[in-house]
Amino acid sequence: MTRAATRMDQVQAPIIPIIGRMIREVPGTISLGQGVVHYGPPPSAMDAVRTALTRAATHEYSDGAGLPTLIDRIARKLSAENGIDVARGSRVMVTAGANMAFMHAVLATTMPGDEVILPLPFYFNHEMAIEMAGCRAVRVPTDEHYQLRLDAIRAAITDSTRAVVTISPNNPSGAVLSESSLREVNALCRDRGLYHIADEPYEYFTYGSARHVSPGSFSGAAPYTISMYSLSKAYGFAGWRIGYVVYPAHLESAMMKSQDTILICPTIAAQEAAAAALDVGRAYCEPHVRALAEIRDIVVARLSELGPLATVPAADGAFYCLLNVHTGLEPLALAERLIREHQVAVIPGTAFGMTEGCYFRVAYGALQKATVAEGIGRLVRGLRTILQEDSRAREF
Repeated sequence: MTRAATRMDQVQAPIIPIIGRMIREVPGTISLGQGVVHYGPPPSAMDAVRTALTRAATHEYSDGAGLPTLIDRIARKLSAENGIDVARGSRVMVTAGANMAFMHAVLATTMPGDEVILPLPFYFNHEMAIEMAGCRAVRVPTDEHYQLRLDAIRAAITDSTRAVVTISPNNPSGAVLSESSLREVNALCRDRGLYHIADEPYEYFTYGSARHVSPGSFSGAAPYTISMYSLSKAYGFAGWRIGYVVYPAHLESAMMKSQDTILICPTIAAQEAAAAALDVGRAYCEPHVRALAEIRDIVVARLSELGPLATVPAADGAFYCLLNVHTGLEPLALAERLIREHQVAVIPGTAFGMTEGCYFRVAYGALQKATVAEGIGRLVRGLRTILQEDSRAREF
């Protein structure tokens, strides 16, 4: 049977499973690839699940927007921590992670052929979702520190543009976007009739003097700002698939159509766990963030040893560094050599739109002090060895 072309043919293959397959083929590989944390949910969340499993309602459908108790708890968190009052023209929806929230947002705000602006580097699933919706992802450059360039965003806007996406703290670079630049994006979206889609799953993961700011908190932002959050990182909930989105009230019908078609409703037991986790609150996450700050310092110090072979711009948030390796080698081929020859895995920057040069996302959220030195050590030694071998080969 001859297979006809489909829209999926134009969508990049998800990089995590590709690297994951290589890792499984080389036992003992330390992964600096997938963005997960090394800790799990609060004990109270586990207790909430056990209790929920004894109730008949847990095994039925529920309100598509989410359990009322969880929606209320999210609203209180948004008010206290993000400065977002959902009573001022917004709605809250619980989703199966922030990825699903983004898919809903794209489907609710676009028509096929529309454009969505993605500053570089972007999160690869965002581009994938945009293209799956039959839209076009418009890549725009940022500065050398991965901060927004408003001139580039403004120049990229056309009659087909429907939204501008920001990610702060950023995946994959770790950059924390400045409040002033986020305000400028919000104002630009307001003035041009666009949506500002703000992706904020790493809101708690900031270091030093860096601070996260929610664009949805800006005065008058509710009618055009869509804010996305997740419990996957801060609360160790990755496998539970719980996130949530704050969106303008006028999009409610469209958002519910997407939710009902794709998901119907988020898993009830996971929602009960999420409510219990939010009751514990940020206090549960902060000790882990402090521990990650120490690991981050080790990672940055070790990577700096690569000196002229590579550079690492400041990463003040999330748990990533975007390593720029000064080589002409193809990133995926180099990533495979690092796994097979040096038992360490990183993600090629091409997945995040970094196609000019050789970049790698280095993730350290899953590491502890016992493993960080070995993992980063393998990466540094591996890159030195491979680049020196390549340099010698070029001389002959």
